[in-house]
Amino acid sequence: MSVWLRPDGDHALMLSLHIQPGAKSTEFVGLHGEAMKLRLAAPPVDGKANAALIAFLAKFSGLPKSAVTLVSGHCARAKRVRIEGADAALKARLAALG
Repeated sequence: MSVWLRPDGDHALMLSLHIQPGAKSTEFVGLHGEAMKLRLAAPPVDGKANAALIAFLAKFSGLPKSAVTLVSGHCARAKRVRIEGADAALKARLAALG
């Protein structure tokens, strides 16, 4: 598994992300050091970028928003996110990103 993507228990993953808020579109960009860079269309105001991050990762994962937790980096670009209920297919999709 990649440096930015680590198992966290039996059915959970921990993602290390570098966020670029205020972008034109929301998308994975590629590796940024030991983190995956993710552009977010939402502005970094009043928690909008964090909410957009959780919604994007939930949709990408095919899981409910409640399965995605922002663990650290609430006010920073460097964030750690935990995804619960991850299956082998999701792990493979994420691993293929970088």
